[in-house]
Amino acid sequence: MMLSIILYIVGIFILYIVIETAVRRGINASIIGKFLEKKYGIKEDKKSFFDDDLDKN
Repeated sequence: MMLSIILYIVGIFILYIVIETAVRRGINASIIGKFLEKKYGIKEDKKSFFDDDLDKN
């Protein structure tokens, strides 16, 4: 019972990360996102440990 709860929470967390990353990249790649970045210079370079790719090493 406890293992299934832990696996459920881990699954929800992974799903959150995937959705959050997809939305962020989708907004940045959209026409409106590019327009706002060009007009206002809004560029968020917040680094997260999730942004590191292990294949870069």
